[in-house]
Amino acid sequence: MFRNDLDTSLIYSLVKKKNMKMSDEDLELDIDVGLDEDDDDDLELESDLDSDSSPKRSGILQSTSKRVRMIFSVMASPNRIDILRILNSKGPLTYSELKSLAGFKSKKESGKFAYHLRKLLRQSLVALNKSERRYTITNLGKLVLSLARQIEERSIIESGKMYVRTSHQSIEEFNSHKIIQSLVREGSLPLELAQKITEEVENRIYKYQTTYLTGSLIREMVNSVLLEHGHEEYRNKLARLGLPVYDVQEMISNLDNVDNGAEGLLFNTGQKVFAEHLLTNILPKDVADSHLSGDLHITNPGIWSMIPDTIFVNVKELIEDGINLGGKYLDVSRIPASKQLDEITSSLSIVIALLSKEASQEVVIDGLVQLFTKHSKSLPELEQKLTDAFATASTTAKYNKTSTKVSIRLQLGTDTKIINSIINAYKNYTKITPIPKIGLIIDAEKGKITDVSESIAEIISIGGHVMFAKGQTSSSGVTNGSTKITAPLSINLESVSINLPRLAFESNKDETYFRARLALLMKPALASMALRKKEISDLTRRGLNPILAKNTQYMQRSSVSLVVNLVGLKESVFNILGFQDNKEGRDILHKVIETAVDVGAKKGKELGDTVAICMTETEASIRFATLDGEKYGKNSALNSMEGDSYSQGIVINASEIANLTNKSEPIAEANKLSKILSGGLLVTLQIDSDAKVADIKKALEKTSSLTTSFKPVRKIAICGECGFKDEPFEDKCPKCKSPYVV
Repeated sequence: MFRNDLDTSLIYSLVKKKNMKMSDEDLELDIDVGLDEDDDDDLELESDLDSDSSPKRSGILQSTSKRVRMIFSVMASPNRIDILRILNSKGPLTYSELKSLAGFKSKKESGKFAYHLRKLLRQSLVALNKSERRYTITNLGKLVLSLARQIEERSIIESGKMYVRTSHQSIEEFNSHKIIQSLVREGSLPLELAQKITEEVENRIYKYQTTYLTGSLIREMVNSVLLEHGHEEYRNKLARLGLPVYDVQEMISNLDNVDNGAEGLLFNTGQKVFAEHLLTNILPKDVADSHLSGDLHITNPGIWSMIPDTIFVNVKELIEDGINLGGKYLDVSRIPASKQLDEITSSLSIVIALLSKEASQEVVIDGLVQLFTKHSKSLPELEQKLTDAFATASTTAKYNKTSTKVSIRLQLGTDTKIINSIINAYKNYTKITPIPKIGLIIDAEKGKITDVSESIAEIISIGGHVMFAKGQTSSSGVTNGSTKITAPLSINLESVSINLPRLAFESNKDETYFRARLALLMKPALASMALRKKEISDLTRRGLNPILAKNTQYMQRSSVSLVVNLVGLKESVFNILGFQDNKEGRDILHKVIETAVDVGAKKGKELGDTVAICMTETEASIRFATLDGEKYGKNSALNSMEGDSYSQGIVINASEIANLTNKSEPIAEANKLSKILSGGLLVTLQIDSDAKVADIKKALEKTSSLTTSFKPVRKIAICGECGFKDEPFEDKCPKCKSPYVV
């Protein structure tokens, strides 16, 4: 073998002397040419291996030992290890691609590369697919590469030096200069101070003689030294964001709160990191402290500064024009301008799924009726394809346990046939979906609810989501505060809620002081919302939300409203401040809202944004009540509550609606508050679980004649084991007998 290699080397030298040119293709065909002078030791070892004929060894043992030693001799070259690493990470490569990636770029080095590749091929560490003319790493090659990595890491550890396990999944020798670089780059420390801190940290590391030194441990030591020297502001910049080991183990152990598989687990983990980043590095300190203490609440802090809460969009424009995703979502099929029914319904499901990723709470879709107007001759086909589109769109990822809602707004009085087809398709979708992600918003400003009340009653009876409202309103009752009616897209930022009972507790029953505290708290809250708007706009412009950025140009053409939610108004005025639930007490309640609306309007002018005040449902209600109960005890205000949460909007019982008129207290109060609030009021029509479809229909028609906006709600028992909901049940599922009832 040694002689053959010298012969080929000699041939190659003679060829060069005669100025004969050999291409990469020639070398690929005759790859055993070109001798690297650095590999003399390899050749000597191979010669020794060839002459190894010890009589003490049996044939099999001798062959095995020789094979292992041959492989080790091949792996003695760093060039050959690099070739294996490249093939392991990049996959099958052509001769030219592999040669270039391995760093053999000049013609003079072609022979050397061919020589190394030939060595790997002979020991079956690399294989050639002759039909595709591509080289791949073999399973043996992967094993040898893994062994080489382990040997390298173990040799580092056994050397007795200090080595660091980095967050980049590597082991490196401890280098104090890297700490200095990190302090200057990440924390903006002056060089002299960085050197002083590093020296102290280095002394501690060698003093403790830690056996398992990691990057996170070094960072903990650095932050500890910074705090000891009074540099808290630098420490905050250098803090590692993440979860304690115990929290990670708890998340994996308690999967009841994860209903979206591994993706949900990853979402929850990532959001905890970004929530911590928001509260420690983005929000003003006073606003972050107000959230943590319970004065106000930020919903979905993990994605607060990335995506808006609610999007109002005309889907007809998006689908008919075709969606431009640019270089984002490269694994999603591109959507051309759609004309045929198949194309439109297919595009609709993709649009809903993609838009759901760019809003944290809800996407309100307009223009669906107009989109299908030209297809009124094929209504049965339309219903089936729409049902399929809704079902497909519901599989998109979730940012939270309740998922981003999608509401389809139907304006009654337009195309009746198309509206009925959409409602029927939604009914079919609701039947096959335990908890529907998609809902309907019925706008009866130009039509009659009686035209659709029976179908809607059936939908509500099987767990569908429906909202009755006039104008652009979300399913939570929050209106689009936009003054630009013609804007193709409107956005609400509405995830800040104010704890009114907390303010009342700290106002010593002084109503004037209570309203003054409300005004003071609203100003920094709205300033942080304006900061949020800028953050979202910047990230959207840079491609984080490609639908918003590429297709709607919302930065220039849309309207953004900053919405603040008031929680616990009744408890504040009637229970804590001590007013009676009469005309005088309700006047105070109205004054509180008017104060918030006035402050919002003034602050909005100062910020150059539309500010709206609303009263709607939010997760903050339970959190506020819990925190106040812990802080102030179970006093009269908390004991008077129904359940364990503060009031949110107004609740009307459907069983009593038949006896109510416009002058009845709950109806009159709801209409009064709706006029005062600039951002909308959630009026919930509570329907008994045993109500029949006919009863629901009557309640819907009567309520619509008394108030402009309301949301019917009926509790439906759903089996948490199999998803059954086809008939009412309480204790256990009639299908699978599971006691797990949602």
